[in-house]
Amino acid sequence: MTAYEPPGAPGAGTDPAPGEDPVGYDAVVLAGGAARRLGGADKPGLRVGGRALLDRVLAACAGARSTVVVAAPRPTARPVTWAREDPPGGGPLAALAAGLGHTTAEHVVVLSADLPFLAGATVGRLLSALAASDADGVLLTDADGRDQPLVAAYRASALRRELAALTRDREDGADGTDRADLTGLPLRRLTGALRLTRVPDAVASFDCDTWHDIATARARIREHGHVLDEWISAAKDELGIDLDVDTGLLLDLARDAAHGVARPAAPLTTFLVGYAAGRAGGGPEAVAETARKAAALAGRWAEEAAAADAPPAPADATPDTRPDTR
Repeated sequence: MTAYEPPGAPGAGTDPAPGEDPVGYDAVVLAGGAARRLGGADKPGLRVGGRALLDRVLAACAGARSTVVVAAPRPTARPVTWAREDPPGGGPLAALAAGLGHTTAEHVVVLSADLPFLAGATVGRLLSALAASDADGVLLTDADGRDQPLVAAYRASALRRELAALTRDREDGADGTDRADLTGLPLRRLTGALRLTRVPDAVASFDCDTWHDIATARARIREHGHVLDEWISAAKDELGIDLDVDTGLLLDLARDAAHGVARPAAPLTTFLVGYAAGRAGGGPEAVAETARKAAALAGRWAEEAAAADAPPAPADATPDTRPDTR
């Protein structure tokens, strides 16, 4: 577990907003741990905010050219390439080597599968920092300043170089074993040989090792400042929608429909807007245009309602046009 501090939006960190990674990247997600502190539960499949932890991490690295998950295959919200260390359960270094073998990009994001607050903005921040430096990698640190090497972006060439060196050391018996693979080696054997840049982010680095961590994450998701964004993200994943829309615009439309027509008009109107936008091409511009038309219609209904509620003028009343002679 890494320490968790509530302030700030998930993935906000302390650095400037990320830019686009100029060369593209691959992602390796390690999802095959034993989860002993969870009693052997299927940790990647545990749900936070209605989504499996693994699916939340896959959403954060959706921009990857190729995503490799090192674990036994399972259903996921996004297509991935599956890999497995040999033997299974050989530890994080063996798993990383197995996943790295399926990648081709020079920049590789390496993630664990238990990061409920990881966001695409954080991935972009790591990649931008890596591209702007000559370091071998950029990783997050938690609230206590500890390195989180499984929330990081690396140069694949540096990873392959050091993994090969560790394998040679084992083959030569330099570490006192007679193994010829990476089984059982801790991650620090790799990261200790790399030139690393560190980015503090107490929220995005929060991982779920215990049931208390899971409960904390679930409570955080439902906090007022995050619940709508989390719900929209979960709904888009569940429905297979990859579309950025102006949430505020739709909320304003729902409010106008509820006030200008009737309360049940709010969900029905937003449904019709989505349907019409889909028929018109389905992009953000189509959503904005159909929402504008529906909002104008709701406004006309509100005007008519206001006019209908105004007291009518007496039928025999006529304006007095005589000049004032007082």
